[in-house]
Amino acid sequence: MGTLHYLMTRTGLGEDGDHMHVMAISLFVTLLCACIVLGHLLEENRWMNESITALVLGFCTGIIVLVTSKGSSSHILQFNEELFFIYLLPPIIFNAGFQVKKKQFFRNFVAIMLFGVVGVFISFAIISAGCSFVFPKLGLGKLLIQDYLALGTIFSATDSVCTLQVLSQDDTPLLYSLVFGEGVVNDATSVVLFRAVQKLTFDDFTGLEVLQMTGSFLYLFFSSTVLGIMTGLLSAYIIKTLYFGRHSTDREIAIMTLMAYLSYVLAELLFLSGILTVFFCGIVMSHYTWHNVTESSRVTTKHAFATMSFIAETFIFLYVGMDALDVDKWKMATTTLGQSFGLFSTLLVLILVGRAAFVFPLSALSNYIRKSSNTKIGIRQQVIIWWAGLMRGAVSIALAFNQFTISGDAKNPEFATAITTTIGVVLFSTVVFGMLTKPLINWLLPVYLRSYSISDTSDPPSPKDLNSINDFHVPLLLDSEQRANGGLFNGMAPRRSSLSMLLAAPTSYIHNLWRSFDDSYMRPVFGGRGFVPYVPGYLSIAEEDEHNSSHF
Repeated sequence: MGTLHYLMTRTGLGEDGDHMHVMAISLFVTLLCACIVLGHLLEENRWMNESITALVLGFCTGIIVLVTSKGSSSHILQFNEELFFIYLLPPIIFNAGFQVKKKQFFRNFVAIMLFGVVGVFISFAIISAGCSFVFPKLGLGKLLIQDYLALGTIFSATDSVCTLQVLSQDDTPLLYSLVFGEGVVNDATSVVLFRAVQKLTFDDFTGLEVLQMTGSFLYLFFSSTVLGIMTGLLSAYIIKTLYFGRHSTDREIAIMTLMAYLSYVLAELLFLSGILTVFFCGIVMSHYTWHNVTESSRVTTKHAFATMSFIAETFIFLYVGMDALDVDKWKMATTTLGQSFGLFSTLLVLILVGRAAFVFPLSALSNYIRKSSNTKIGIRQQVIIWWAGLMRGAVSIALAFNQFTISGDAKNPEFATAITTTIGVVLFSTVVFGMLTKPLINWLLPVYLRSYSISDTSDPPSPKDLNSINDFHVPLLLDSEQRANGGLFNGMAPRRSSLSMLLAAPTSYIHNLWRSFDDSYMRPVFGGRGFVPYVPGYLSIAEEDEHNSSHF
């Protein structure tokens, strides 16, 4: 607030602290409005997207504040980790799970998990090892093992927000599904791994520490996932059983929103991964809870969650742009210009190599597992997946602040250098890699080479598509040629054993087992697609009598 106080003193607006906060919020709201307008005007631009627009606008605002304050600071608000992790991140991750195309997500689930979990570990190992080898030679010799491991997790977290703004679900459905799913799982895995690293003690580092870190990661990963699923199911059961919509749709919307946020804060309270918990809570809510509310509540929640996520994303990128000019951190950093450039270049090279080290081998493994040629990942698509995931964003910034600062201020010169280098990599990767992604897609995948065969319309109604009307029993994960031939269990086909069917089409077979379990046990208890909430006045007398008789 120092800069804001200086500006207010110069303009004669008084000394009242509350008024200073109001002014700071007013300036940020103005910047958010400007971002939305500029993003709309640049919607068709092949080079720009809203993330880059917010970064540039934040950077320009930082310059203005820096000049006005005579070089004292570029901030309107001081960075607060609590603000980011408790208020800004939850709506972004929840909306990612809530809006995800579940069919595409689970059809590519093996590849997504390979990229988002195994890939993070590969990238983490390469970046951590590279930093520990090169950084001491460039003036950062006082960093500890834990700091190098933290850098590995920080720069393994992709920016799924910016990535998705340069991909189209309609034009490149396979790429969208893979990059979207990988981005969210990648962010969650990076945060879980980061917290596992922070819990380690390296005074007497042995092989047991590695096992401890692995065990801690697995515990956090699965515990967080289970908590998210249970919270989502609880919200579905409450709304299905109590029929909030018969009195007020506001109650439906409120309970959905609060239960979603509750899943995140419960995870934080239990020292689990709030990101993973709220993501899977969003998936479960979109599968069950969202179908249990009235039609008006469905429309409202869909747009409300998307709007909250959009505002939070824009706010984060605005602040990152302004934070690039934080003079306190730049003054505290003791490295020369050449050393700073060496650190910056080293991190970029490690990010490029670390991502390539898992995208191409794991794509080959995924292609070996996939039996359908229509779902295999071609070399052109692999290059795009590699490039699109190079962007680093808000999660990297937040983790870097968590590791190297206290209340936004660097702990020592080495940590200040780590922060400024992180900000530089985030800005460069988001702007440069982000601007070049769309042209790269158009060059490697011109329209005539894009496959639309897997972009079917058999997805069930979800927050992504309010108007789709589909057969209730269409299997979600069947390959296109299987659907054309009448499905996996075509009556004309000879009966096959469960093992042979599993080996021939593992994804489809497993999904059919889940579908049968879901229809028989889950939907009768938790509702979901096909459930019609009772709202007096919306049904005819005959329909209302039938509805009442079916529930008593």
